[in-house]
Amino acid sequence: MNFENKLISGVFIKRYKRFFVDVQIENKVITAHCPNTGSMKGLLKEGNKVWLSKSNNPDRKLKYTLQIIEDNNSKVGVNTHLTNRIVLDALRNNLIKEFDKNITIKPEIKFGDNTRFDFLITKESYKAFLEVKNVTLVRRSKTAEFPDAITSRGTKHIAELIKASKKGYEIYIAFIIQREDCNQFTIASDIDPEYSKLLSKAVKKKLNVICYDCKFSSKGIKLNKKIKLKFNESRYKRVF
Repeated sequence: MNFENKLISGVFIKRYKRFFVDVQIENKVITAHCPNTGSMKGLLKEGNKVWLSKSNNPDRKLKYTLQIIEDNNSKVGVNTHLTNRIVLDALRNNLIKEFDKNITIKPEIKFGDNTRFDFLITKESYKAFLEVKNVTLVRRSKTAEFPDAITSRGTKHIAELIKASKKGYEIYIAFIIQREDCNQFTIASDIDPEYSKLLSKAVKKKLNVICYDCKFSSKGIKLNKKIKLKFNESRYKRVF
């Protein structure tokens, strides 16, 4: 996934009203769009280096968008709107080895009355739903966690994936760590016990859980390598 233009560096000042961040670029302070409505726990530290994109759209009110925050000298991608683009690029280039080559990929597919899954993947008689989650939280060295706040939407998606499994679909959740400094991933069950509990139920219903990190360059963000799943809770050990 490549950026439209070269990113611009700045210094983070503050976030407010969820969608706005103030950033110092050289000697001026600008307000940028924040494309992440989550808590971004641990990242919003005054003085952190950030990277912004600048829009070419002359009608856009906020010209800049927050894309990356540097945390302890590691880049962290915070634009949740890019995560599916990163995964789509990886699927097209056969970088997610859980799926065969020559698959048909359809994004944003409706399921039931009120649910859309990120991807429907098909090949001949094979059919699978893939739901994607963006991961940025790190509280312990080299360990990424999800979620960083209570996620009722994420819990709903797991429940809907279980329903899809009963209708003959393979079901997947891909946790995409938009950072380079982690070698394992776990569920933050203390932050959202209900999400953790339902995930445990889902893996017993044949939910496939996969996790990859990302690689950053001056041009964009690419899916990188598979990350080890580590769960302390005994209910996960049978599966992972």
